[in-house]
Amino acid sequence: MDLAPLGTFARSRQLFGAFRYEQSDPARFYTLLASDSARQVAHYTPLSGRTLLDVGGGPGYFADAFRARGARYVGLDADAGELSLHGRDVAEGTVLGSGMALPFLTGSVDITYSSNVLEHVPEPEVMADEMVRVTRPGGVVFLSYNNWFAPNGGHETAPWHYLGGHRAAERYTRKHGRRPKNDFGSSLYRTSVAQMLRWLERQTDVDVVSVLPRYHPSWARWIVRVPVAREVGTWNLLLVMRKR
Repeated sequence: MDLAPLGTFARSRQLFGAFRYEQSDPARFYTLLASDSARQVAHYTPLSGRTLLDVGGGPGYFADAFRARGARYVGLDADAGELSLHGRDVAEGTVLGSGMALPFLTGSVDITYSSNVLEHVPEPEVMADEMVRVTRPGGVVFLSYNNWFAPNGGHETAPWHYLGGHRAAERYTRKHGRRPKNDFGSSLYRTSVAQMLRWLERQTDVDVVSVLPRYHPSWARWIVRVPVAREVGTWNLLLVMRKR
């Protein structure tokens, strides 16, 4: 599938439309998202010949997309099962580990990337600190996540998460006879836009490059500056930083 240009309404429509296939055709969904992600990172920094650490890389779609652009890809995931989802082989260069204690030396990678993982760790600021730590001076940190009060903030339990995360998870369990994969309090947490903006304000070893709603067209970037409204309207917050 050809990707619409970055920052356009056509791209936003393409990405939001793809979410319909996340469960029924994950290969189609994740291939599109990974290709768009690699292109978006390349907008901020060259990828060819650069070492890129993907925190929460999953089953290889992102590895394919970044390597296609010449990056030396290293993936990390805390769950071995995630690495072979959808019948895929585990991507070469992938390691098991925690995003809150990255098993990499300080300043050892050119680009640190994470997509839709921060909401799954209990201490998001710690994971963000770790991503900054392992990035070399002059390198780029690309961090995006799904904020809790977005319409899809509860993942498969949405929109019932607006009534409470635990209540939404219990409702899902009664309906489907199993706990949700994204289970509030154990594999899904309440992470806000304001929380990570406060974290960003405290940073002294990065320069802020971009703060924007990742999937929105360029003209909608204003939503991040509006308290309360941004918690619903941002959907997915993107922080791009350059290490000093």
